[in-house]
Amino acid sequence: MNTAETRGILCIWTDIDPQYELDFNRWYDREHMQERVAIEGFQYARRFVATSACPRPYLALYYTDNQGVFTSEAYRQAFSQQTPWSLENFTRMRGTQRRVGRLSIEAGAGEGGALALFVVPAEKLKQSATFAAIETRLIELTTQDHVVSACLLQTDTALSTPVTANAEPAPADALVMIEASHEDAALQQARSLAEHLGLCADEVFSFKTLWRLAS
Repeated sequence: MNTAETRGILCIWTDIDPQYELDFNRWYDREHMQERVAIEGFQYARRFVATSACPRPYLALYYTDNQGVFTSEAYRQAFSQQTPWSLENFTRMRGTQRRVGRLSIEAGAGEGGALALFVVPAEKLKQSATFAAIETRLIELTTQDHVVSACLLQTDTALSTPVTANAEPAPADALVMIEASHEDAALQQARSLAEHLGLCADEVFSFKTLWRLAS
């Protein structure tokens, strides 16, 4: 699909120093989500927290009209002029993965209270059959009980500038995200797809929705 025809997305997947966790959540809930959603071209934002052991227990997703929003003057200004509270929290975040890209596959409709995700490594994504296999399976999954939607985030490495110290630049990988009304359904289907792609099911992580903010 053409990038201009697909929605853009920013994904922040992170851990936080436990002694600052309350302030981190206050920042997200009282400033950062509102600040980003106010940028022209942003549609809405969502926050999640992991429901079991996860190296990065917090997930934030920001949906935009298209990927070009992340090269707009309004976004560049917001990104280059972070608030003091943002800069403070960036120093406390750990193992952060920042991905900017496009939703090259979107299947189903609506949002689930449960979300399961896994990373498709760049080398796997380069294989010609991988994208087609993911698209076919994601469409099929949305016909299964409790599954409401599924998508593929393809990372744009040039746009995925790290915001935290010592963070590795994002590779040209992808995230598969499956949403369901029941946690077990999202997790089971994501694990099944990961195994189908030759990936480790133990690297599939489950989240529940915290809240959503629309523009």
